[in-house]
Amino acid sequence: RSRTMSTMVYPREEKLDKLSQEEIISNTKLVMQGLEALKNEHNSILHSLLETIKCLKKDEEANLVHEKSNLLRKSVEMIELGLGEAQVMMALSNHLNAVESEKQKLRAQVRRLCQENQWLRDELANTQQKLQRSEQTVAQLEEEKKHLEFMNQLKKYDEDVSPSEEKEGDSTKDSLDDLFPNEEEEHGPGLPHQHSSAVAAAQQGGYEIPARLRTLHNLVIQYASQGRYEVAVPLCKQALEDLEKTSGHDHPDVATMLNILALVYRDQNKYKEAAHLLNDALSIREKTLGKDHPAVAATLNNLAVLYGKRGKYKEAEPLCKRALEIREKV
Repeated sequence: RSRTMSTMVYPREEKLDKLSQEEIISNTKLVMQGLEALKNEHNSILHSLLETIKCLKKDEEANLVHEKSNLLRKSVEMIELGLGEAQVMMALSNHLNAVESEKQKLRAQVRRLCQENQWLRDELANTQQKLQRSEQTVAQLEEEKKHLEFMNQLKKYDEDVSPSEEKEGDSTKDSLDDLFPNEEEEHGPGLPHQHSSAVAAAQQGGYEIPARLRTLHNLVIQYASQGRYEVAVPLCKQALEDLEKTSGHDHPDVATMLNILALVYRDQNKYKEAAHLLNDALSIREKTLGKDHPAVAATLNNLAVLYGKRGKYKEAEPLCKRALEIREKV
């Protein structure tokens, strides 16, 4: 028995830390086989002792056999405990192997997901670049579209001058509405009527407004009547800048454009800016057309209306009187 028990303590402790998991499992299986054989041997001996006890009487030999049987039972219990621990080690090893396998599987999935993530990032970057180029293209096309629409409107107004507008301009040559606006004009924009009066007054005195400028005026009036001042104002300023470059500041066309821009400012309640422009237009028309020209009277009338809107009736009255004197002379 002592020879067999010695096999249980055979493994050397100093080498355990150097063994791999496979070697430990292999040694554990060998130990389990040894323990199973030892257990069977002990059970066989124990069975023989129990049979012997039945045959013996109560004497010293019987007591000795009882002691041996008790020792064998303890040995069997220890062997079973060792077998149980070995089985636990085997189960733990299997569990660790399964966990390691799952870990490797998850690592492979992580690598694959990282690759997919990088690919998606690249695709997103490419898509964002394409979207940016598309947005730039759309913005460029919208600008081109607006430009073409603007040119088309210019062409339309340039080619098709409405006879009704010319008739309206002729009918307002001698009308005192240029000097004294009615109630509707006071409460509404009144821009088309003011424009027609200015054109009529200018043509009456021998000054012919160019067709291109009339077309531009009509376009500005259309935008202003729609409330699209963000389009009308830059259009007036650009036309004014072009006229000053080509004809100089002291030119009747510049005065006409200043008058139109002033009316647009007036509709926006920007009376100070409008007054500044009208005074400039009045100075230009007095220099270029003469102080008694109908266009000067129209400018005086617009300036008087502007003063009236600001409550400056004392300043407006002499302007109205002077405009009336000019119209009476004509």
